Amino acid sequence: MEKIHIPVLKKEVIEYLVPKRNENFVDCTFGEGGHTIEILKRTEPRGKVLAIEVDPDLYKKGKILEKKFKGRLILKKGNFSELKKIVKEAKIERICGILFDLGISLWHIEKSKRGFSFLRDEPLIMRYDKDLTKLTAIDILNKYPERKIEEILKNFGQERYAKKIARQICKVRKKERIETTFQLVEIVKRAVPKFYLKRKLHFATKTFLALRIFINEELENLKKGLSQSLEILEKRGRLVVISFHSLEDKIVKDFFKKKSKEGKLEILTKKPISPKIQEILKNKRARSAKLRAAKKL
Repeated sequence: MEKIHIPVLKKEVIEYLVPKRNENFVDCTFGEGGHTIEILKRTEPRGKVLAIEVDPDLYKKGKILEKKFKGRLILKKGNFSELKKIVKEAKIERICGILFDLGISLWHIEKSKRGFSFLRDEPLIMRYDKDLTKLTAIDILNKYPERKIEEILKNFGQERYAKKIARQICKVRKKERIETTFQLVEIVKRAVPKFYLKRKLHFATKTFLALRIFINEELENLKKGLSQSLEILEKRGRLVVISFHSLEDKIVKDFFKKKSKEGKLEILTKKPISPKIQEILKNKRARSAKLRAAKKL
């Protein structure tokens, strides 16, 4: 049976975005449309949501939903790093709120077959945009120098055994090409100490996270998207961001703090909002989510 997509912190997103009749919003990370649908329900009859999706397969799925909302949902394929350009092309004005949900979707893990999960034996592509002419995890693991791989694992995954894992990758690739998730899991398993294998967090989590963030330029794109969001938001418009790991959360926190000091934003969440226990029990993937919200001054 197919698992149902559950948008994270749905109630809290609505609480901080405060969508009202006929208002327009931007959902920078459409995914399977969970948050977008909630916003559209509250902005009837003429409110619009411009939704952005980088993945061509999810975009195609979303096009079916777009028809249902008869002009109120405008779905565009692209990356939120080009937010201003996408908004301009869509000719949508008076934007009252912008949402970034930075989590990887359940669909990517379970259905994309692109190597996002260490629990499935798949090719190590790890690209949201599916563009095989660009950098993949296979390229990094087989071509990058040991030092560079170590750097990626350390800087983007905060992996404490980055050096040992990088060394093991380079040792293995001399004998065989590294192409699948299970190959990589086995490499990490051989590189880390025994106790590391028994922890609650899977021993390959940080390695997979680091590669994914680096390949998709997630941190750089977030910085670009956030700075452009202020330019397109209406005065008193809301900006809501859900992050899933400390590197993302720090970027959001620092951006909010800086813009607050400049008198451009009012921070609405003194501390990040985390999901309640009831939500975590229904959706385990929500446990690391942190929501921050601000209002444009």
